[in-house]
Amino acid sequence: MPKAHPPSPHRVSLDPLTTGALALAVAAVSSSGPLIAYAAAPALAIAFWRNAVAAGGLAPVTLLRRRAELRALFTGAHRRQGRYCVLAGLALAAHFATWTPSAKLTSVATATALVATQPVWQGFIALWQGKRLRPVTWVGIGVAVVGAVVATGADFAVSGQAFTGDLLALAGAVTAAIYTAFGERARTAVSTTTYTTICYGVCAAVLLVGCLIGGVRLVGFDDATWLAILGLVVGAQLLGHSMFNYALHRVSATTVSVLILLEVPGAAVLGWLWLGQTPRPAALPGLALLLVGVAIVVIGGARIGRRTVPPPLPPQPERVAA
Repeated sequence: MPKAHPPSPHRVSLDPLTTGALALAVAAVSSSGPLIAYAAAPALAIAFWRNAVAAGGLAPVTLLRRRAELRALFTGAHRRQGRYCVLAGLALAAHFATWTPSAKLTSVATATALVATQPVWQGFIALWQGKRLRPVTWVGIGVAVVGAVVATGADFAVSGQAFTGDLLALAGAVTAAIYTAFGERARTAVSTTTYTTICYGVCAAVLLVGCLIGGVRLVGFDDATWLAILGLVVGAQLLGHSMFNYALHRVSATTVSVLILLEVPGAAVLGWLWLGQTPRPAALPGLALLLVGVAIVVIGGARIGRRTVPPPLPPQPERVAA
């Protein structure tokens, strides 16, 4: 994965290449939920393979070009950041262990919308860390929570399985926020390539142990399922956020964060065209409120940051690829 670059202070007009990169990124991350629902494999097996293949692809680059950095993380001056990398990988495993089955238990649209509440839970983590949330952030959190209650309530009234999927998707959002919080601490001294290699590797190892203990089948899938897993690796796991990182040279991080929310309608359209899934009509108002609330949190937080944050920090880890 290419190293993330901070956005340029001098914005230029959006060129066709950047527009194409953003469109490709949204399409790539939108495919995650439908591919998970389509794949005829256990959810934990899908989660394991998408991380194992991604880590396997990144590991040779890291071992060849980042050996000094790896030594510093585990035996040198940056051991604290190394511990944060491992903790981030553990949180990432919890994220995939909850988010992946949610896409099989409830509708793709609902699962994707609920896991997109990550910035809301990020706000609560900031509050727990002693940071003060501004009124606009509380407004966004309130709107998003109301939306989540309405959406999950619609599923609870219809199907216990769908309601369980909703709760797992929310757990996936919480663990994604924890992953990002650890990542923010790790990335003060770690490159994107090294960071993601460690995270994906730790995540895959934990999921593998879970699969072995739970007797989850890891092989013997049909060709279509293996193609779906490969699509998850190439699409949401690698390509999607790589394109978002590229676009940061031309658009702001806030714009990219809001554009990631297009994953929700994108996943809903793909789920409808490919899998014949349509969100329950009673859930649609809740999903709309949820997205509006998350957008308020992202945009409001960025405006506060422009007023209060001194010099730019090192690049932060991108939002988890669902």
